[in-house]
Amino acid sequence: MARSARAREEIRRFLDIGAVQVAELDLDGDAAVLRPGPGSPPVTHGEVFVLVRRGGRPVGTLLGRVPRGADPGAVLAERARGADPRAVLAERARGADPRAVLAERVRAECGPAVFGDPGAAPFTSVVVATRERAGQLARALDSLLAQDHPRFEIVVVDNAPLTSETRELIERKYAERVRYVCEPVPGLAGAHNTGLDAVRGEVVAFTDDDVVADPRWLTELSAPFAADAGLGCSTGLILPARLTTPAQVLLESHGGFAKGFTPRTYDPARPPDDEPLFPFTAGRFGSGANMAFRTAVLRSVGGFDPATGAGTAARGGDDLYGFVRVLAQGHRLRYTPYALVWHHHRETWRDLETQAYGYGAGLTAYLTAVLVNRPALLPAFLARLPRGLTHARTLTAVRETEGGGTPGDHDMRTHPWPRRLSRLQRRGMLYGPVGYLKARRALRATARGAR
Repeated sequence: MARSARAREEIRRFLDIGAVQVAELDLDGDAAVLRPGPGSPPVTHGEVFVLVRRGGRPVGTLLGRVPRGADPGAVLAERARGADPRAVLAERARGADPRAVLAERVRAECGPAVFGDPGAAPFTSVVVATRERAGQLARALDSLLAQDHPRFEIVVVDNAPLTSETRELIERKYAERVRYVCEPVPGLAGAHNTGLDAVRGEVVAFTDDDVVADPRWLTELSAPFAADAGLGCSTGLILPARLTTPAQVLLESHGGFAKGFTPRTYDPARPPDDEPLFPFTAGRFGSGANMAFRTAVLRSVGGFDPATGAGTAARGGDDLYGFVRVLAQGHRLRYTPYALVWHHHRETWRDLETQAYGYGAGLTAYLTAVLVNRPALLPAFLARLPRGLTHARTLTAVRETEGGGTPGDHDMRTHPWPRRLSRLQRRGMLYGPVGYLKARRALRATARGAR
């Protein structure tokens, strides 16, 4: 009975989560320009999740409320310029309501920003893997073709297609501007490897078919490779394109895909003091919807493990596998918040359940893959295992904070996380190694059948 009552309460809280508008606010001197997020209507009264830019570059987010009848641009600009993040965080530490605090909070990076020259961007290939989502793919490709990068190519990998819809879209609308290749074996990692084989660029970038790329995304993501010969990988910022359903708001409140607004370089020769589990907490480095590799480096480690990723029994982890393999080879990884894509989060509670289970499974599947393919890492992994288990419990903990979701609060886990989703994440973690081994067996069976 108690479990049933708890489940009903979780559902009630979930359904009470309201929609949040998405917008961009560019602060340049005394001027402030407010624009709706990609695909969003003009901003009106109510709650607004705002990306704050300075000189066009992302520097932070805020969650504000625009009173009825007020000018949204004036209200949000005043908050972006006037909030003192240190005072707000102090209020939070004293036990103030997280949602009320966040409504007044601008991230600490929203202060004056100074940007260095990112350097010349190398010839870059963009790989987009897709499966039967031609409408979303077209939206993503339109944003990619609008990039300000001086020299790039786009390769679409049609993964285990059931119809000819994707191929026909490329031929009809994009002709010679986009290359089409087909990978008949299902699995995101395998599709990415097919793209890796096809590309010609010095750098290869990967993104998903459900994103809208900022016009400077590719330049910002690829330029660090020109500035650092030892760089093997770069990752960027992922923000929500829409927050219209409870599931989208709750996912973003859980941290979404964003990794903050502070550029950071991870160097295996100088492990970070604040990352005792380095390099195995690869989820801190970035996500597969916004990542790039030096092409020769990714090829030298064999690409992604095809038994990981969406579309396989492993359910995920292909991106994390790539990060750790590149770091384990001695190459650096750079996170830059200036390389931005807007991601269309899934929309329903069932989607969240699938995603929570997949996150857990992908995490332990990728760790299994790393140890299978690079057994020399086993001693380091075992030394970090006790702390890793504590980290996993914290990551999947149930949180019953009142107030609904608080999107934008990516560095503090004070938002609700329902027991059902926590349980699914932990079940996924237990399943991950089994799923990975199942995926390996399936690949071997496919290879035998092809001979």
